[in-house]
Order: sequence, then C-alpha cells, then structure tokens
Amino acid sequence: MNMNERGRRGRGRARVAAWAPYGGLALAVLATPWLVADTYLLSLGSLIGVFALAVTGLNLLIGMAGQVSLGQAAFFGLGAYGSGILSVHFGLPVGLAMLCAVGIACLVALILAIPTLKLEGHYLVMATLGFNIIFTIVCIQWETMTGGTSGLFGIPGMELAGVNLSNDRNFFYVVWAVLLVVLWLCANFLRTRPGRALRSLHQGDLLPASLGVPVTGYKVGLFTAAALLTALAGALYAHYFQFISPHSFDMFVSLQLVTMTALGGLGNLWGGIFGAAFLLLLPEWLHAWPDLMILLHGLILMLVLMFCPKGLLPAVGEGLKRMVGGLRGN
Repeated sequence: MNMNERGRRGRGRARVAAWAPYGGLALAVLATPWLVADTYLLSLGSLIGVFALAVTGLNLLIGMAGQVSLGQAAFFGLGAYGSGILSVHFGLPVGLAMLCAVGIACLVALILAIPTLKLEGHYLVMATLGFNIIFTIVCIQWETMTGGTSGLFGIPGMELAGVNLSNDRNFFYVVWAVLLVVLWLCANFLRTRPGRALRSLHQGDLLPASLGVPVTGYKVGLFTAAALLTALAGALYAHYFQFISPHSFDMFVSLQLVTMTALGGLGNLWGGIFGAAFLLLLPEWLHAWPDLMILLHGLILMLVLMFCPKGLLPAVGEGLKRMVGGLRGN
C-alpha cells in the first residue's frame, strides 16, 4: 500500500468519524417521536433542543473568547417578544416576524458589544447583567405591547404549506433540525483560519493581537453571533408555547444558561445538549422527593461541577476511553 492510498484511507476515516455524531443524532431525532407516545416527554425534548440552541451561542462566547455574559436571557427574550409582538400586534407572518426579531436582537447586541467588550472580568459580567435587568423591567412596564406581568397571549404557531409545525411532533423535528444545522455550521467554521483565531482569544488578548488578529472585531462578531442563536431559540420558544411572560427571561434564566454551558463543557459544541438535558431533566428525576428537591438539586449540581470540572461530555468521553483501554488490556 503506497503513501497516497494510506492518506486517502486516513482522510476517508476522518470524514466518517466527523459525520458520525450528526448521523447518530439525526437518527435518534427521527426515531424519538415514534418511540415516545407521551406528548409531555416530546415537549420536554423540544425544550431541551431550544435551550441547547441558546447554549451553543453562549458556549462559543465563553468557551472560545472567554467572555462571560449574564445577559443571554435578554436576547432569548428579544427573540421571543420581538417575534410575538410583530406577529400579534402588527400581523406579520410568523417567518418574517422571527427573521425581524432575530435581526433586532443582532442589532442590539452589536450596539451593546462595542462599549461592553472593552470591559474585562467582573465588569463585563455586571454590564451584561444590568442589560438583562433593564430588559425584564421593560417587559413588565410596557404593558400595551408585552402584556406586562400577565404575559403575551395568542402568539400564532408556525406553519409551512398548511402543515402545523407547532404541534409536539413537528416542532420536535423543527428545533432539532435547526440545532443540527447550527452545530454543523459552527464545527466547520471553527476549522477555518478565523475559527482557529477565535480559539486563541480564550488565552487572552495580547498574543492574538501580536499575531495580527483583530481581537475587538472578533469579539464583537462572536457576541453578535451568540445573540443571534439565542434570539432564534427565543423565537422558536414563543411560537411553540404561544405564550410568554417576563419571568421566562429574567437574570435567573441567564444563570441557568451559563450553568448549562459549564455542565456540558466549555468550548465543547456537543456539550450544550448534555448540559441542557441534565439541568432540565434533573427536576423531573427529583419529583419523588418534593420536600428535598431544591436541596438535592443544588447538591447534585455542586458535585457534578466539583468532580467533572471540564463538563459532563468530556467526563463521559474520558470514562469510555478508560473502559475501552481496560478491556483491551485484559
């Protein structure tokens, strides 16, 4: 076997390995609605997909650029309220309303990012947290548009060629298809030269800047991209549940998104699914102990973060490698 043939086989195996996770997840998504008859479980699966989409953007921001944001729930809400208000009060078609809402969120993120990303450490965290608080106050006070504390009712569902995309089965397919495409696009982008430059930002600004990387421009672009994905998740959320309230987008939801990111593994694109699934399923597992649920919830999160500091997905991967190595050794 000559070197060229070995190289071709090696590249072929690498392509198969790269596509395998997407194929496996796609098969699981296609099979789940046929295997799971309970609509509540399907709804929970859809919610995991929505939050995993939002976490993907935040994971890029924290894991790649090292920028911690506690304002992602505001972008989640901008997507939801923007699309909901445009479709309910202005009669825009759902698709156009979602597109406009995501565009508004990107514009707000761009305006916010230019001054905010000059800050470092806890100053950046406090600035994004302040933005989230302001957004929540606006949602509560602007009753004529948002419905105030009562929330926004009557948001239309998604349709395509007369097919209702907001029922449990179809929405499950929609949200996971969107997530799969986003994961594939992000993974491919990170393999490019700009993607590799983004990865270097996690170590600080000095080295990338000395190598000619436009640090500020990359950070602003990444902040805007994270807002885009989070707003898209919010728009899908609004048109699925067809009701939203300010409580769904307050600072505690931002903390929840950051926790999901840390649980899944910072900088690991697939980790967002694990983090979102773990945090959303944990209360379901603890329903047997209602009096101790809050205590057990906090304790389990603390233990996971202590013993899996790199996240759940890397910990599972390392465990499987050790298991396979032990079997081979025997």
